[in-house]
Order: sequence, then structure tokens, then C-alpha cells
Amino acid sequence: MQFTRKFKFDAAHTLMKDFGKKETQLHGHTYGLEITIEGQVKNGRVVDLNKLREIVQEEVIEILDHSYLNDHIDVPSAENIAVWTWNKLEGKLEGLYEIKVYETESHWVTYRGNEGKNNEEKLKRD
Repeated sequence: MQFTRKFKFDAAHTLMKDFGKKETQLHGHTYGLEITIEGQVKNGRVVDLNKLREIVQEEVIEILDHSYLNDHIDVPSAENIAVWTWNKLEGKLEGLYEIKVYETESHWVTYRGNEGKNNEEKLKRD
């Protein structure tokens, strides 16, 4: 079974010139973040909700919320935010299955960790 919890954070970033004129200027978003845990139901649940909330809050939200994302991720695209988040949570959340990052309500990325190890050093600055 899979269990998903939604989170939100506000942050600003600047992207590279390849992304277009608007993106090269400092701008911000209210990001949506979905963390999905996969596992067996034990004692009526897949994951301890308090533990999930605490870990995501400490490892991701407290760092990224109301921050300049470029201070944490070299190219803070939604794709790279998802990889960075995976790397922060992997090993801390048993059954981590999927991460979704919503930059707007009309576009998002989904990441399942298949490239996380290759990108860890490039993306991790904290």
C-alpha cells in the first residue's frame, strides 16, 4: 500500500539563462511537496504520521521554506529540488517510494530515486 502526505513551502530562486527571460530574474513560488511511502499496513497504518512529518519538516521544510533555493541547490529547478529532497530523506524514511514537487498547480515533477546516487554530490550543498 502507498501513503502520501502533502507539504508546502515558499521559496525564491533564479535559474540559468537557458530557462527563459522570466526565470533568469529572481522570483518565487509556493511549492507543493508530496512524499509517498510504500509498505505493509502494520497496526492499521503504513507509516507513523508524526515521524513522517517530523523528518520532512527537519530535513526539508526548515531548510527550504522562505529561503533562496540557489543557496542549497546549484540549479534549483523542480527536477533538482525533487532529487535534493530524495537525497535528504533516503535512509531516514523507510519505504520512501516517490516524491512530487509542484512548482505551480499546473506543472510538477515526479521522482522515484532512480538517479539519486548519481546526482547527490552535485546537488547537495548543505
